[in-house]
Amino acid sequence: MIADPVARARLVGLICIVASAAGFGAMPIFGKLAYAKGVDLPSMLFLRFALAGLLMASVMQWCAMPWPRGRNLLLLIVMGGLGYVGQSFCYFAALQHATAGLTALLLYLYPAIVTVLSALLARRRLSLLRMLAVAAALFGSGLAVGGSLAGSLPGILLGVGAASIYSIYILVGERVTPIAGAMPSATVVMLAAALVYGLIVCWQGPAFPVSPTAWAAVGGIALFSTVVAMIAFFAGMARLGAADAATMSTLEPVVTVILAAVFLGEAVGGGQLVGGTIILAAVIVLARARQAGDHQPRG
Repeated sequence: MIADPVARARLVGLICIVASAAGFGAMPIFGKLAYAKGVDLPSMLFLRFALAGLLMASVMQWCAMPWPRGRNLLLLIVMGGLGYVGQSFCYFAALQHATAGLTALLLYLYPAIVTVLSALLARRRLSLLRMLAVAAALFGSGLAVGGSLAGSLPGILLGVGAASIYSIYILVGERVTPIAGAMPSATVVMLAAALVYGLIVCWQGPAFPVSPTAWAAVGGIALFSTVVAMIAFFAGMARLGAADAATMSTLEPVVTVILAAVFLGEAVGGGQLVGGTIILAAVIVLARARQAGDHQPRG
């Protein structure tokens, strides 16, 4: 058992982020299964957020958890209705103008953006070790994604937009989550995003699942890739900080590559294996780093 409370908190935070990365990394697999069964994007995302939000709201009611109020509630609604919706829109729109590899790589610019913005806003000095870990994680993400990186200017701008919106989302969440709690924060975010996508579905018409396989895929997205992933990320971020949590989340494309190889029969190249190894090394470095020692306020 780890006696040092700081080290124990970082270990728990690391476990939470790994669980979150596994959930988010599995989402493309579930999504492909849902697409194959005729579920369109707005309907899938509406069901994802609605089912997840209702499930988490039921847990909150059962456990008598208090709902966020005032300014925190407003921030969480904006995080869900604008942040999460905006990020997902930019990401999937970018796929229409760029390859999946380039889009995914651009999204994973967000750990670097979060680290830099976090340092600027909190007036923290970044250690060389942490900067090298972030750079290594980004490089490893590029290798892990693999494939062609072709794309037009709109695709590149949308991909960078997705990373930028997600970075702001994480930084706002870092301030709100410790006050409101991981479960209440995630619940409000999910319900706000569900409302927005529900309006989109009402406007264009639904394409809901019609087969058990499709419902299972959507259920996997809602439960594992949303409820578990979101709560675990917020819990991990509360213990590690936004910068380290974002960098460790670069495990997500590694999880996606592995699951795609196992369940979809997609090939895994040597470059992807090397990229995954680099990401794991960066995560281990950050997991061993002490928050107090690495982040010192500027004089």
